[in-house]
Amino acid sequence: MTDFIRKRLVIGNWKMHGTSVQNAALLSSLGDYAGSAELAVCVPFPYLAQASQSLEGSAISWGAQDVSAHAQGAYTGEVSAAMLADFACRWVLVGHSERRAYHGETDALVADKTQAAIGAGLTPVVCIGETLAEREAGRLQEVMLRQLDQVLALGGDALSRIVLAYEPVWAIGTGQSATPELAQEAHAFIRAQLERAGQPQVRVLYGGSVNAANAASLFEMPDIDGALVGGASLQAQEFLRIAAS
Repeated sequence: MTDFIRKRLVIGNWKMHGTSVQNAALLSSLGDYAGSAELAVCVPFPYLAQASQSLEGSAISWGAQDVSAHAQGAYTGEVSAAMLADFACRWVLVGHSERRAYHGETDALVADKTQAAIGAGLTPVVCIGETLAEREAGRLQEVMLRQLDQVLALGGDALSRIVLAYEPVWAIGTGQSATPELAQEAHAFIRAQLERAGQPQVRVLYGGSVNAANAASLFEMPDIDGALVGGASLQAQEFLRIAAS
């Protein structure tokens, strides 16, 4: 742990959920948030306009769940960082385990997307984490080093503008959250790598079945700076209770 004061950050990842009607009710319920933690939502691309219109002037910021590594061109179906900036996005998730697993995203592509986001003035939330098989094989640190290596290689100026999210794959959407002690162990290792890179102040979030019941015990850990919340972020009161933990 360092002496830096890192403001708690709680980001909701809606994944592929929502309709315009459902979103309106959820965003309306969140709009009056006035807590001390920084609160944000990352929504599907079609609903970025709705999020920006609903949350403008509120204490809640918004972002997207992915970004192209390309600035523009013949890349059908992709969305550039500049397009996200058009919707006043502050955040973008990069390298989520579902992107890595289902879309074959490599560590090199994650680093390229990170750089593209930074270039457009967005804050990339770079996701890393191990599978259950990798953890049981004692490969946690090896996997995290591999996933971090090319992002750390972007250098100090870039690193100062990112957020990291540790999401053990075995805990995402399973209801099986890592214990606070296991999460802290991983976060402390990540923090050590950031310190070696000269950027110990970078916030590191925990993600993986975070809810109102376990958030407080996770946030008590010295190197956990907040949460990346999946399913619980679709329930306004649950999400707000997490932020208040």
